[in-house]
Amino acid sequence: MPDLLRMLYAAMMLLSSVASISGNVLLLLVLLLHRELRSDTLGLTVSFSLSDLALGLCIMSVGAHNSFSHPEGYDSESPFCQGTGFLFLLLQTSSIQSLTWATVYKFTKICFALSYSSIWTAGRNRMVLLLIWLFCLVNATLPLLGFGSYVYSPSRFLCGPGFTMENRYFVMLWMVPGILVPLLTMCSLYGYIVHLGRKQARRGTFMCNDLHCFHVPANNYLRSSVVVVTVSGESGLGSDAQQ
Repeated sequence: MPDLLRMLYAAMMLLSSVASISGNVLLLLVLLLHRELRSDTLGLTVSFSLSDLALGLCIMSVGAHNSFSHPEGYDSESPFCQGTGFLFLLLQTSSIQSLTWATVYKFTKICFALSYSSIWTAGRNRMVLLLIWLFCLVNATLPLLGFGSYVYSPSRFLCGPGFTMENRYFVMLWMVPGILVPLLTMCSLYGYIVHLGRKQARRGTFMCNDLHCFHVPANNYLRSSVVVVTVSGESGLGSDAQQ
């Protein structure tokens, strides 16, 4: 039974690695080929995409390989374990931090549409990106300097931060500002964006012609949309029947 679970875990890690690699390669190719899709947060987008890509290449694939070839694990003090633990912490934190600040940009662009260009400048964008990677490098380096530790986890077949009482201060220093606060921030901002969208939808929309624009209440807008869809469907069915 343990062998079956180990193989199942390895298969899931391998699938996750392939999905992460293919998805982020596709995203980078789309940004490379379509300049019109690039925004002011191109650096942040490339940052979390490359972080996820490296996680799939270096960390998830290592976990799948370890579950097949080295189920007994590695020495936690070995350079390989310390190096993979460093990469795991660095890439995971940078991915979440970059995605969080990209969300902050979207929130600013939607809620402060008239002034976001002066709030989110190219210089501030570069400064945010620099501070993100500086924060991630400092956090990932601390266990190598003795504050915290990287240990091998037999249940994950990976080296990562040791969640023990001796490392509780380091875990709190990493988890709270590096993981928990960004996740809560993203959920809150996206929740507020959805709230604004629903509020605007209840107000209705504006329709314009060559002369002027006029307000269409939400009920009328939805009713007209249903009529258009219904008529289009009946027209399509009628043309099919005639053929």
